[in-house]
Amino acid sequence: MRRKDREITDQSRIREILDTAKILHLGIHDNPCPYVVPLHYGYEFADGQPVFYMHSAEEGHKLDLIRQNPNVCVQIDCGMELISGGDNACRYGASYASVIGRGNAEILDDPISKAAALTVLMRHQTGRDFEIQEKGTAAVSVIRVTLSEYSAKERPEAL
Repeated sequence: MRRKDREITDQSRIREILDTAKILHLGIHDNPCPYVVPLHYGYEFADGQPVFYMHSAEEGHKLDLIRQNPNVCVQIDCGMELISGGDNACRYGASYASVIGRGNAEILDDPISKAAALTVLMRHQTGRDFEIQEKGTAAVSVIRVTLSEYSAKERPEAL
């Protein structure tokens, strides 16, 4: 990370960012360009690393790409506000907080695992617990991304 002054290492602040944001941008290998798709997500930590869950239709381009190459990137941000530079365009900026990471995506097949993942996703998105029935998982695909590395940074409103 180039801007060490903006790096976040405090795990509670990182969790705060992940709790606040609702959309994850999933970067997937495609030829000739990367393919990035915004998705609702839920997350949990396993062995100190974030694990993200997203749902999808049962088939489609992103699932095909994940099957070809499961190495992905995730990007999450929140708190974006314009910082005025007044009459000097070069003094404008933005406040923000973000998490970016690289890891491995897998498409879950097991109905029990899919139901557990969807429960995590719905809790994050709505703040409520839902009982996801195994038969209800048959109509969706569930993607799990386990990060192998990640970093977080923020630029507060006031400098």
